[in-house]
Amino acid sequence: MSLKFLVVDDSVTMRRIVINSLRNLGFEEIVEAGDGKEALTKLSSDDAINFVITDWNMPVLSGLELIRAIRSDEKTNAIPVLMVTTRGVKEDIIEALKARVNNYVVKPFTPQILREKIDQILASVSS
Repeated sequence: MSLKFLVVDDSVTMRRIVINSLRNLGFEEIVEAGDGKEALTKLSSDDAINFVITDWNMPVLSGLELIRAIRSDEKTNAIPVLMVTTRGVKEDIIEALKARVNNYVVKPFTPQILREKIDQILASVSS
């Protein structure tokens, strides 16, 4: 399965880090957005996007609100979502899981951790 990623973060630097990590892992098809609202626009206009990596803390529409919007839309509700955020307290992780995020990474992270989380998600959605 060919993956096309949507990387959502209001920090240009963080988007670069995630995108460079993905490219180092062999993933080439990557679209980016600066907030959840822009991400929803890209998802609605690009049917090829089939994996979302999002930050939590963003203006306009947060990562959590983005996940809820993705899950509430029949067209996007099956797209895997990985949250990459600085929010590492248990309550935040539980809240993200309730919103049906597929997996969760606390910053900072290594490309290896990103790969493991992506592989875990792909294994769970393909089974």
